[in-house]
Amino acid sequence: MFRKLFQPTDMTIGTPWKAIAIFSIPMIIGNVAQQLYSTVDSIVVGHYIGDNALAAVGSAGPLMNMLIALFIGVSAGASIMVSQFFGARQREDLSRTIGNCITLCALISLLLMTCAPLIIRPALRLLNTPESILEDCALYLIVTMVGIAGMAYYNILSGILRGLGDSFSALIYLLVATVINIALDIYFVAVVGMGVYGVALATAIAQGVSALLCFWKLAHMTTLFDLKLHHLKLTRRHAVRIFKLGLPSGITQMIFSSAMIVVQSLTNCFGEMLIAANVIVMRVDGFAMMPNMSFGTAMTTYAGQNVGAQRYDRVDLGAKQGTILAVGCSATITVIILLFGRHLMGIFTDTPELVDLSYYIMTILATGYLAVAVTQCLSGVMRGAGDTITPMWISLCTTVLFRVPLAYGISFLTRTPELPYGRFECICVSLLCSWIMGMLLNVYFYRKGKWKNKAIG
Repeated sequence: MFRKLFQPTDMTIGTPWKAIAIFSIPMIIGNVAQQLYSTVDSIVVGHYIGDNALAAVGSAGPLMNMLIALFIGVSAGASIMVSQFFGARQREDLSRTIGNCITLCALISLLLMTCAPLIIRPALRLLNTPESILEDCALYLIVTMVGIAGMAYYNILSGILRGLGDSFSALIYLLVATVINIALDIYFVAVVGMGVYGVALATAIAQGVSALLCFWKLAHMTTLFDLKLHHLKLTRRHAVRIFKLGLPSGITQMIFSSAMIVVQSLTNCFGEMLIAANVIVMRVDGFAMMPNMSFGTAMTTYAGQNVGAQRYDRVDLGAKQGTILAVGCSATITVIILLFGRHLMGIFTDTPELVDLSYYIMTILATGYLAVAVTQCLSGVMRGAGDTITPMWISLCTTVLFRVPLAYGISFLTRTPELPYGRFECICVSLLCSWIMGMLLNVYFYRKGKWKNKAIG
């Protein structure tokens, strides 16, 4: 039984909800582990360096996510193509797709390692980052970008493994990397005193280890595909298809990150206390979002395999059952966060005012996690079927055209002499409203059914 967990899963047979649940559980655990990367960073920084350093590490998130949007795209395109070719039993196309992904990842890593450090400080100043945290924030980003290859290859190779139906191996490798990250975080910061630099270095090393383990796993899956030197050569058909499918997901991430950066600029106006509170909320938010993201990824693989096998009846049934599972899981976690939220916030800081502020923000956002559960599952189905454009446009509408103007609009309308930038609630209320709109749009476009005509030919 244990050995079977490491084998690829054929999701074109069996009861849909069982296949989705079995596939999702390792990813949920894996997302817990991945969230621990940033959470442990924040805990160590908050307790051993201070609240300003905590704000610096957290403020780096939106900009870093925008810089790695291309990797998100390649990973999404790879997962969709791998799942569909696996479902259709097309060995050569599967081999070429994996080889092209490995080469594309190397090229994009080199580009980011060279260019990103040059634009980080100007970008942070453009975002009104307070001078008190700017240098720490820049240092964290530069070290992370120089070591970006490990993060990039883990995300892309684990996406390939999930496309093959193997979510368990990626989990094990991520758990190993998480243990390494925690140990190095404590050693570099608490023992050696390396500060923010040590936090970034620990994360880069740990992610490099997880990437190497994914390489090792793929090299031993020769019964499903071939990975020889000529498969690494870029081919027009496969490379273009990867970008065609993946770029909308990458652009979606870039749109989301851009909106976060614009809103971050507004957040920065409210001072270090709100910035630090926002960081704490994002860390807890990451755990609340885990089932949503995991079920969304599971639905992409499930839909991809069944579309490749021409089992559209199973796609519709799985979409309904998977969404119910995701909403139920998300509701449970949301209740836990509301009941024990203050204790969770207290893990990151010893400042009572910061704990209270963080918990207040979380109570505003809480109900939105149910809406995100629906959004992730239905957009996952559409992406798995090959329709990555519709989720991209929905993201554009909800984040750029809706959330950003709403945040600044509420900020403007609530300005007073005592509150020159308005009420800070504009940040979280605008996010909650964008989540609800995203759910409504995804339900509408899923029901229209045009995504069924987007399978790889």
